[in-house]
Amino acid sequence: MKNSKAILVHPGLMEIREADMPVLKDTDVMIRVREVGVCGSDVHGFQFGPFIPPKDPNQEIGLGHECAGVVVKVGPKVKNFKEGDRVCIEPGVPCGHCKYCRTGRYNLCPDVDFMATQPNYRGALTNYLVHPEEFTYHLPDNMDFVEGALVEPASVGMHAALLSGIRPGESAVILGGGCIGLMTLQGLVSCGVTDITVVDVMDNRLELAKKLGAAHTVNGMKEDTVAVCRALTDDMGADYVFETAGAVITAQQAVKIVARGGKIMQVGTQSKEVPVDFLKINREVTIQTSFRYRNCYPAVIAAISSGRFDVKSMVTATYDYKDVQQAFDDSVNKKAEIIKSVIHMPEE
Repeated sequence: MKNSKAILVHPGLMEIREADMPVLKDTDVMIRVREVGVCGSDVHGFQFGPFIPPKDPNQEIGLGHECAGVVVKVGPKVKNFKEGDRVCIEPGVPCGHCKYCRTGRYNLCPDVDFMATQPNYRGALTNYLVHPEEFTYHLPDNMDFVEGALVEPASVGMHAALLSGIRPGESAVILGGGCIGLMTLQGLVSCGVTDITVVDVMDNRLELAKKLGAAHTVNGMKEDTVAVCRALTDDMGADYVFETAGAVITAQQAVKIVARGGKIMQVGTQSKEVPVDFLKINREVTIQTSFRYRNCYPAVIAAISSGRFDVKSMVTATYDYKDVQQAFDDSVNKKAEIIKSVIHMPEE
């Protein structure tokens, strides 16, 4: 078996290089990667470098963490997987013994080894990778590898919905109709929420939001987002506002849209400081951040398998592994067209 990996040589340039086969530990499975989703964090890394730069300037940077594939080998202590099993993975491996891990909040582990970021920056854009059995999941027979890869971003949306505590009958506004916004939308629909408004500046995203369960959509380029969202709630404001765009303007709009006693869920990654007008929310509004996910994969896999959670409709571009540079170039230059890109890895 020969291995290779796609490396970020410098911002704006990807290169496929030969790579050693990964070392299989006793409780690891070795996976032949079949599909890799391109995340917004990958695109940011491609453009500007990782959010957290490595300490060693010579550190190789891999990209990609949304993946699915086939088990080709298992460690001697692996109990639940065998060669030929179709799987997806949680790309973050926590330490398992800090206070966050011990209380079940392993997504907050300060020593987590998350793919394509510190400390190892190993990416999923590789032919073979090894991963702990504990964070590997079987794919049902009716789920393909693309759906398997997209369990990861779907879990981000589901976790945000569950963490918010929203209940059927309450209203929600989602600021941002990209992949994570649409995954959050479906997470809310899965929770029985029906009064959902999605805001974006691209009509193709808003059209898809309608198909996926949004009751209302707002084009922020053509309409006054705050005015329309307030009007939809008789000027009372939304019970929950989910900021998923990771933009300063949408974070500032959230405080103007949320109802008294409501909650702002910050789901998108804010890479800049955001001034908050606390005078607008000094009526017992809660600001809650949401980080990745925890304990979500089994439920999300079941939801996708049952047809209740549609991830494939978001895939608007597919590429072969050899065209990885084009995939990232298009993600930067064709943002108006692309909602989700997936890179197909060779089978042999």
